Amino acid sequence: MTRDVLIRISGLQMMDDDGSADNIEVITTGDYFLKNGKHYVIYDEVMDGFEGNVRNTVRITPYMMDIRKQGVASTHMVFEQDKKNMTRYATPMGDMVIEVSTNDIQLEEEEDSLKVEVNYSLDINYEHVSDCKIRMDICSKDKAELRLGQ
Repeated sequence: MTRDVLIRISGLQMMDDDGSADNIEVITTGDYFLKNGKHYVIYDEVMDGFEGNVRNTVRITPYMMDIRKQGVASTHMVFEQDKKNMTRYATPMGDMVIEVSTNDIQLEEEEDSLKVEVNYSLDINYEHVSDCKIRMDICSKDKAELRLGQ
């Protein structure tokens, strides 16, 4: 895969209280590299209503996805198969304690693309909020055929 990549990130949150679902999807550009058998993806994210951005560094292996956010918001979330991980999520509106319990991680590796899907439950400030799914489709910019809603 080339260093210049397109990244499609889609997420689904199933809310417990009323059974509703919230779906988010974005396509952005980023950098990709492979180091010591681990995939790294780096991209910037803009937070609506706040100046500055968030630099995301994602490290992916077949059994783990690690996301570091630095900037306007910051955290270090670790998704490991069948494990719970707790972290602090600092935002401009205040800090939260986040716990993710990872149920499943699926990784598909091809020559010009990488797909990872993580299913997890999310607790915020020690209360279960939702069951979630995040999917990242990463592909070489020159070979990309990403579209919203795929």
